[in-house]
Amino acid sequence: MSHLMDEQFRIPGTSFRFGLDPILNLIPVVGDLSGFAVSAALVATMAKHGVSGKVLTLMILNIILDATIGAIPILGQIFDFTYKANTRNIKLLRAHYTEGKHKGSGKGVISVIVIVLVLAFVLITFAAWKVLEWLLSYL
Repeated sequence: MSHLMDEQFRIPGTSFRFGLDPILNLIPVVGDLSGFAVSAALVATMAKHGVSGKVLTLMILNIILDATIGAIPILGQIFDFTYKANTRNIKLLRAHYTEGKHKGSGKGVISVIVIVLVLAFVLITFAAWKVLEWLLSYL
């Protein structure tokens, strides 16, 4: 399923591959939701087979990033052809089972994400405040 969604087709004369995911995402809303649903089902299936919390967290982040950026017009379509969240998730799964990587819980990953989001929020708020002050000084 991952291969079908991310790498089923090849552009002749190149090694560039793509799947149904970026094609589906050309349909506004429905395409994005269907691609996300398939990716979420793949992650749920992998979770049933006992992957670690860290792998599961990284996989969920991959599909959320794919769905979020993929929903942006034009940029999202380009991103969908290159990011390939399902393929990344399969690589995470293989690394987990064959090389013993990504063991443990996903709490560390989630903590880092929360810290980054809080810092981004603070910086954006600060920048907005400064821009507002600057605009008000000219009025």
